[in-house]
This record gives sequence, C-alpha cells and structure tokens, in this order.
Amino acid sequence: MGKQANLYSFSGVDTLAPALRAYVISCQEAGLARHGVFKVGVSGGSLPKTLAQALLAPPSSDNNEADTVKWGKWEIFFADERAVPLDHQDSNYALLKAELLDKLPADAEKPAVHPIDIQYLDDTQELADQYEQTLVRSFASRDSVKLPIFDLLLLGCGPDGHTCSLFPGHELLRETSAWVAPIEDSPKPPPKRITLTLPVVNHSVRVAFVATGGGKKGIMKEIFEEGNGLPCALVNEGTGERCSWFVDNAAVEGVSYPRRPFSL
Repeated sequence: MGKQANLYSFSGVDTLAPALRAYVISCQEAGLARHGVFKVGVSGGSLPKTLAQALLAPPSSDNNEADTVKWGKWEIFFADERAVPLDHQDSNYALLKAELLDKLPADAEKPAVHPIDIQYLDDTQELADQYEQTLVRSFASRDSVKLPIFDLLLLGCGPDGHTCSLFPGHELLRETSAWVAPIEDSPKPPPKRITLTLPVVNHSVRVAFVATGGGKKGIMKEIFEEGNGLPCALVNEGTGERCSWFVDNAAVEGVSYPRRPFSL
C-alpha cells in the first residue's frame, strides 16, 4: 500500500490558518521554481474565508522571503463553478472575490484570475468546453499534455463527502478524458455547474482539503475509515501523500485515522 494522505488537526481555525499559509507558500515556491508561476485551483463553500484568514495575515517579518505570498505570480482557476453570473450569490468567483481578492492591499500585485465565460451560461457543455480551453491555453500552450498539472488544488469537503462538484455515486466520477465536465443535476443547488474531473484533481502536484466544524465528523469518519467510493476518499486514494487535510479537532472527533503533527 502506498503512502497515505496527511491529516493535520488543529485546535481551531486560529491555529489552522498559519499552518495552511505555510503549506500554500511552500507549494507556491515549488511552483515558481518549476515554471515561474503558481497555478492554483480553488473551490467555494467555507474555504475562501479560511484562505483569506491564512493568506491576508501580515508576513512574520518584513524581509522573510519564506513567508511572502507573491500574488503577482499566481494564476487562480476554479475547481468548480456554478452556471450563474459572476456577481450572483451562488458564484464561487463572487465568493472568492468578496472574501479574498477584494481584500488584497491596494499596492499589492494582483493574481491572474480565470472566471467562467458567462456568455455560455445557458449551455453547460459549452461552458465546460470553454473553461477547458482556458486550461489548455495555460497548461498546454507549448506542448501536448494529457492532463493539466496544477501546483495546488485547494478544496472543501461537503457533508455528503463531495468535493468540487463531484458528488457521491454520480456518473461524472467515471469521466476519464475531459478536463472540465458539466453537471446539470447537482443534488445540491444550483443544479447546473461545471467541475474539474477526478483525473485532473488526482494529477495535481499537491491537494489540500480544509474541513472544520463538528458537523463534518460523521462524513470524515466515513472518508478516512471506510472510503465507500466517496469523492473525497477517491482523491485520498488517488493522491496519497500528495494530499493534506487541514481540519480542526471538532471535525475529526472519533476518527481513528492517525493525525500527524504539521511540518513542511
């Protein structure tokens, strides 16, 4: 059996956030060393708020290169998105913009952000195809690649074990060729969305899940102890030690899977 996902548990978000910051910055530095940019995919839910708490904190010292978020080098994509206008309350872009992007210092360099093309909202297949072309332009501009390789995917975990817009038992979990796929029957509203596919998620250099709160402990127990083909468990299995979970103690109460002390 290969190495397993890392489970890092903290007393609360106040202690989780600095560890998440250190992890993201280490992934950033690895990406910059690899290809001069940091290509990151982000999902919605409660993640952007936690991400903002981690990344908008001031550096530990003015000249600490190892604790600097280099926003101007970031390319931000969406791990999934709802087929709604970019200012709609259900939009993951709108959520990230409100929680994080709009709070960047005025004098800071800005990341390159890749939202969906809203002219295709009425055709989710075309919406997915166009977003896939956005990925192709960024990831495969110089050579043909089978799958895009994100430096980091930052994901959440739904109470049913879904991540991105990959839901338990859904036929999309069997998609093998598309990078981005449409979904029109999401069990969670709104029903029309696009999502990165499981092979793309599992191909990422690093994957980080953030899950907090006692409401998650039942599904966390199922993901880590049984698996049951849940999307989050499939990512754990597909990425092994490349996957790290940042959780609070309440979310993993009663979960027998071994925690690790956080270190880079």
